[in-house]
Amino acid sequence: MPTQIEENPVTQKTRELCQAIVDLPNLRAARQQIDAFLANDAARSQYESLIAKGQTLQEKQQNSLPLDGTEIADFEKQRDALLANPIARGFLDAQEELHQLQHSIQKYVSKTLETGRVPTAEDLDDSCGSHGCGCHH
Repeated sequence: MPTQIEENPVTQKTRELCQAIVDLPNLRAARQQIDAFLANDAARSQYESLIAKGQTLQEKQQNSLPLDGTEIADFEKQRDALLANPIARGFLDAQEELHQLQHSIQKYVSKTLETGRVPTAEDLDDSCGSHGCGCHH
């Protein structure tokens, strides 16, 4: 059963923020890069293969198993090939851009809730300084 979100000033402004985000030209470009990647089976397969190989290496390392040079070289070769693929590279760049935007928004909202006011530039520059905010970077 769907729930209705109560319309109030915060939800209205949140909708406006969401529309402003959707209207960002760089967001549209990032979405196009992501869509191009998702439509490209070869790039997705290349990415998934690299992720799987990276997880295997990480598991071996966490289990204190030795990593041989061949495994590492193969991973690095696959990583370089992925980064040389313009569709995959566009996807990775788009992911990073979306992550940075999301982080920025979360930082503003968190600092607003923490301080009870709109944060200043100084508040945002020192969000994890000596204030004991509990965040861990």
